[in-house]
Amino acid sequence: MKTLKLIPLLLLFVFASCSSVRVNQDYDKNVNFDGFKTYAYHKSGVDKVEISDLDKKRILRSIDEVMMSKGFTKSENPDVLINFFTKEREQVNVNQYNAGYGYGWRYGWNPYLWGGNTTVTTHSEGTLTIDIIDAKKKELIWQGQGEGYLTKNTDKKDENIKEFVTEILKQYPPGKK
Repeated sequence: MKTLKLIPLLLLFVFASCSSVRVNQDYDKNVNFDGFKTYAYHKSGVDKVEISDLDKKRILRSIDEVMMSKGFTKSENPDVLINFFTKEREQVNVNQYNAGYGYGWRYGWNPYLWGGNTTVTTHSEGTLTIDIIDAKKKELIWQGQGEGYLTKNTDKKDENIKEFVTEILKQYPPGKK
C-alpha cells in the first residue's frame, strides 16, 4: 500500500526534471519572419556581456548549432542580428521541520521545538535573454528569455547552456514548431 502512495510522488519528480528551464517570448506581430534566413552577432552587444569568455563561447556555439539546425546561415550581410545578455542571482531556501508532541495540543505542534530541525540551502539561478534584431531597420523584433538553475560544475556547463539556448530558441521564429 505504501508503494502506491509513492508512485505519484516519483512521477512528479520525473516530469519536473524533464526541463529545468522556464521560457517565454515576446515579438513584433507585424513582422514577417519568413524573410529572414541569415544572421550574425551584434558584436558590440555581445562584448558588453559580463560573463567569462568561456561561457560566451559556449552560448555562441549553442546559438550557432540551433540556428543552423533551423536552416539559418551565418553571413557578413545578415537579415537579423543576435544579441544576448545574462543575469544571475543567489536563491536562499530556509526549511524548518518540527516533530514531536506539544503539551495538550494536536500531534505535530511543539511549543518547545523538541526534535526540530532547520536547514538553509543556496543555489544560483540565472536568466539568459536572446534578442533578435532586424539588421536593416535596427529594431528589436523578437526576444526570448529562459530562467533556471545554474551549475558551477564545469563538466555540465556545456550541457546546461545548450539546454537554455535550445529551449529559448525553440520558440523562434514565432508561429512555427
